[in-house]
Amino acid sequence: MTSGSAPVTSPWFVRPPAGDHPARLFCFPYSGSGASAFSAWPAAIDDVEVCPVQFPGRESRLAEPHYGTYEDLAAALVEPLVSRLDRPFAFFGHCAGALPAFETAVRLAELDLPGPDCLFVSGQPAPHDAASDRMLTMTEAELRAELVSVVRGRGIEPRPDMVAVGMSVLLDDLAAARAYRRVEPVRLDCPIVVLHWRDDPDVTPDHLEGWRRYADSVEIRVVEGGHHDFMNAPDELLKLLTSRR
Repeated sequence: MTSGSAPVTSPWFVRPPAGDHPARLFCFPYSGSGASAFSAWPAAIDDVEVCPVQFPGRESRLAEPHYGTYEDLAAALVEPLVSRLDRPFAFFGHCAGALPAFETAVRLAELDLPGPDCLFVSGQPAPHDAASDRMLTMTEAELRAELVSVVRGRGIEPRPDMVAVGMSVLLDDLAAARAYRRVEPVRLDCPIVVLHWRDDPDVTPDHLEGWRRYADSVEIRVVEGGHHDFMNAPDELLKLLTSRR
């Protein structure tokens, strides 16, 4: 298993590998969602290949068992990921998706494999503050209402069967979030860029300050929009993601 081997088709990635881009951006979805959260994102941004990651137990991998914990997810992702680390790359994780993105970067370092040139964190407090996520204390009725709101926000009328499947995925993902505990920060060698969505009522810039303990270079940037507006691939966000090439 080497980083120079040719990329292969894998259920972990919804798009086949492209060989003509000089860099890659691996995108980690938030709790209750899958790679389709990035369906509005172009396949490439300024010659950076966009690679949405598909976690087990949802969408095209619904028949597979849930990944379990963020640490298990990171460990399982390494083998399919490593064949795509043949060029510079970065990780982008939105909300709770930033946590397995971080754990994957930690795992790559532990295995002495190439690491990301940058970790982009979107709307998510640092690992040692992750237990403060408001969704972890919501009732199932509140979670269902939240899910329906997000689906409608994407221009889709939620059917009962769709909501039932979505709730099953969300509850399993929230169980993983509740089980996640990293009391002491682990510093990454790469810079971390933390994105605060200006209209996000639940995550403030102060909530994001904890990330400064995880790398020598940590920058907090404010972007226009609400918590889920990343799905619309706003130009401001895409330009920021490619500004560190």
